[in-house]
Amino acid sequence: MTSKELLYVEDALGHEKYFQTKCKEVAGQLQDADLKAYVEQMEKKHQQLFQSFYGLL
Repeated sequence: MTSKELLYVEDALGHEKYFQTKCKEVAGQLQDADLKAYVEQMEKKHQQLFQSFYGLL
Protein backbone atom coordinates (compact mmCIF):
# COMPACT_ATOMS: atom_id res chain seq x y z
CA MET A 1 0.00 0.00 0.00
CA THR A 2 1.41 3.39 -0.95
CA SER A 3 1.71 6.20 1.56
CA LYS A 4 -1.05 8.10 -0.26
CA GLU A 5 -3.39 5.10 -0.04
CA LEU A 6 -2.55 4.71 3.64
CA LEU A 7 -3.44 8.36 4.24
CA TYR A 8 -6.76 7.80 2.47
CA VAL A 9 -7.56 4.79 4.66
CA GLU A 10 -6.60 6.70 7.82
CA ASP A 11 -8.83 9.58 6.74
CA ALA A 12 -11.72 7.21 5.98
CA LEU A 13 -11.29 5.58 9.40
CA GLY A 14 -11.55 8.96 11.07
CA HIS A 15 -14.67 9.86 9.13
CA GLU A 16 -16.41 6.58 9.89
CA LYS A 17 -15.56 6.83 13.59
CA TYR A 18 -16.93 10.38 13.65
CA PHE A 19 -20.18 9.36 11.91
CA GLN A 20 -20.55 6.39 14.24
CA THR A 21 -20.10 8.61 17.30
CA LYS A 22 -22.56 11.22 16.01
CA CYS A 23 -25.21 8.61 15.20
CA LYS A 24 -24.91 7.17 18.70
CA GLU A 25 -25.15 10.64 20.20
CA VAL A 26 -28.22 11.58 18.15
CA ALA A 27 -29.96 8.23 18.72
CA GLY A 28 -29.67 8.82 22.46
CA GLN A 29 -31.56 12.09 22.11
CA LEU A 30 -34.40 10.91 19.87
CA GLN A 31 -37.90 10.22 21.19
CA ASP A 32 -39.45 8.78 18.02
CA ALA A 33 -38.86 5.01 18.11
CA ASP A 34 -38.80 4.57 14.32
CA LEU A 35 -36.36 7.40 13.77
CA LYS A 36 -34.20 6.20 16.65
CA ALA A 37 -34.08 2.68 15.17
CA TYR A 38 -33.08 4.13 11.78
CA VAL A 39 -30.24 6.17 13.27
CA GLU A 40 -29.07 3.13 15.24
CA GLN A 41 -28.96 1.18 11.96
CA MET A 42 -26.85 3.97 10.49
CA GLU A 43 -24.51 3.71 13.48
CA LYS A 44 -24.09 -0.04 12.87
CA LYS A 45 -23.45 0.57 9.16
CA HIS A 46 -20.70 3.07 9.97
CA GLN A 47 -19.23 0.59 12.44
CA GLN A 48 -19.16 -2.05 9.69
CA LEU A 49 -17.53 0.39 7.28
CA PHE A 50 -14.95 1.27 9.94
CA GLN A 51 -14.13 -2.42 10.38
CA SER A 52 -13.85 -2.86 6.61
CA PHE A 53 -11.40 0.01 6.29
CA TYR A 54 -9.50 -1.17 9.37
CA GLY A 55 -9.22 -4.60 7.76
CA LEU A 56 -7.25 -3.03 4.92
CA LEU A 57 -4.47 -2.23 7.36
